[in-house]
Amino acid sequence: MPDVTAEDSARERILAAAEELFAEHGFEATPISRIADRAGVPKGLVHYYFTRKPDLLEALVDRLPDERIPLGPIVVAGDVGESLRRLVAVLDATLDSSAVLSHLLWREADTHPSVLAALQTRFERFVALIGEVMTAALPGCRADIDSAARLLASALSYRHSVARHDGDDPAIDRELRFLAKGLEL
Repeated sequence: MPDVTAEDSARERILAAAEELFAEHGFEATPISRIADRAGVPKGLVHYYFTRKPDLLEALVDRLPDERIPLGPIVVAGDVGESLRRLVAVLDATLDSSAVLSHLLWREADTHPSVLAALQTRFERFVALIGEVMTAALPGCRADIDSAARLLASALSYRHSVARHDGDDPAIDRELRFLAKGLEL
C-alpha cells in the first residue's frame, strides 16, 4: 500500500469535499469556505493546493477512472460484436463508480474551457481504446474503424454522463450489433 502523507490526505479530502458540494449545490454556489469546512482544513490550505476555484474542477478530472484496459481478456479474434460487448461491460463497471463526478464535470465544461479540454482529451483516449479493440478483433478490416469508434465512444459517453444506464440496456446491445455488422461487411 502506498505511503499516504498528511499532505496527500488533506488534498484528497479537499477534492472529495469539492466533488460532493459541487454535485449538491453546483460550482458557482459553493464557496471555498464551505469546501474547507467539509474537508476539515483551513481555508488557506484549499488555496495552497488550488489557487483558483476552477483549479478544483481541473483536478477533479484526474479523479475520473483510468480508461486504460488490458485488451487480452476483451478481444475475441474474428468477433468484433463480442469484443465490444466485453469492452462495454468493463467500461460500465469502471465508469459507474464516477457517474456523479462525470455528470458534474460535463455540466461545468460549458463554462470552464480547461475542463472541456481535459474531457475532450479523455474522449480521444476512449476513441483510441475502442478502435484498438475493433482492430484487434478484426485484423485487416477495411471499414472506417475511426468513425465507428467515435460513434460508440459518443454513445457510451452520453450513456455514462447523462443517461444513467441501469445495467441492462437493450439500446446499447442494438448499437453494438449495428456497429459489428457494419464492420464485418
